[in-house]
Amino acid sequence: MRPGLSGRKVAVHVCGGVAVVKVPELITSLRRQGVEVRVAMTPSATSFISPTTLRALSGNPVAWRLFPAKGSARNADQGEGHGMAHIDLSSWADCHLVVPLTASTLARLATGLADDVVSSTLLATTAPMILAPAMETGMWRNPATQKNLATLVARGALVVGPNSGRLASGRIGEGRLAEPAEIVAATLRVLQPYGLMRDWEVLVTAGGTREPIDPVRYLGNRSSGKMGERLAAEAAARGALVHLVTAAEANPELPGVETVRVETADEMLRACLARLPSVRLVLMAAAVADFRVEQPASHKLHRRDQPELELRLVPNVDILAQLMADRPPGCLVVGFAAETEDVAQRGLAKLKQKGCDMIVANPVSGEHSAMGGDMAEATLLTRDGRTTQLDWRPKSAITAAILDEVQRLDEDAPRPSFTG
Repeated sequence: MRPGLSGRKVAVHVCGGVAVVKVPELITSLRRQGVEVRVAMTPSATSFISPTTLRALSGNPVAWRLFPAKGSARNADQGEGHGMAHIDLSSWADCHLVVPLTASTLARLATGLADDVVSSTLLATTAPMILAPAMETGMWRNPATQKNLATLVARGALVVGPNSGRLASGRIGEGRLAEPAEIVAATLRVLQPYGLMRDWEVLVTAGGTREPIDPVRYLGNRSSGKMGERLAAEAAARGALVHLVTAAEANPELPGVETVRVETADEMLRACLARLPSVRLVLMAAAVADFRVEQPASHKLHRRDQPELELRLVPNVDILAQLMADRPPGCLVVGFAAETEDVAQRGLAKLKQKGCDMIVANPVSGEHSAMGGDMAEATLLTRDGRTTQLDWRPKSAITAAILDEVQRLDEDAPRPSFTG
């Protein structure tokens, strides 16, 4: 049993899909960790698995009706409904796990419908929500599904999977439910009372820097800053003290995270160096401009005054190289490589050139571009020769995998104490 998890409470919301066959293993694994489990089911889920089975596995009544069936007496079995089961469950749980999340339930949650126990409970709760989707590839990739998912991610939901593999139809593709071990690991991260990165101080950079041409215009890129924002949120959720140095204007400030807003690469470097001496981990997710205008104009440039314009560009500061040179003993540094071709090979070259502990290589062209959206795919390349391929998934899932790999590196190479 994992220390500190005894008495923690998880509501498992079961939806109607073939992947429900993995739910018994999931419930059993959670209980082995000392977690108390209660189950709620959508009406369609009862066609795939019996509430009686899940009641036996969880050791608690199963909620699957909002109200008693017509003609039945109210009783202690929440499956028969007592009208307030969703309110009881919403306030009882430390976190809510929705598995397998179907396209139908996803749409309900995104639009705020509350027509069954599951959707009513999740609409009423303020506890963390973990989503484990499972559906056919076409349904998963449908723009409506992705929009609904993005809505819930923006509200703070954590997404686990889906993975690629053999689906219920027999086809191979995206949409396979994440393995129970992956889902349990994500749940335990949320439940950790002190956090897996307690006593860590973390520096994250995000967004695309803006290099001025004149007081109005700038050189920039399409980075939204979402990857860095998700990294900061994930590190904070694991108990770390987080500094987010961001050039993204639109992103909100995150609870428990020091947010420092900058524009240029030079401003970002200065903000990073000011925080670097006490940092245990640097995550360089920002898209830093490689070049800047040598002499930005002091006034707005007008086309009528100069029909043709030539800009002289000079190399920008290499923030990653500077942080590598100045990092304190024991500080881990993770760089990012956004590439349009030969992604893994170029990422490996950057790993060797910069001397980082890890490089996260992302494709930024084609159908699966990581630039600007809520989804990404990535290749994690580490100093000890490990390569981990992360297929197309929400950035929140990518960032969780990145920090899992960082913690593995830290465990494999003991570092100085950062507790004082």
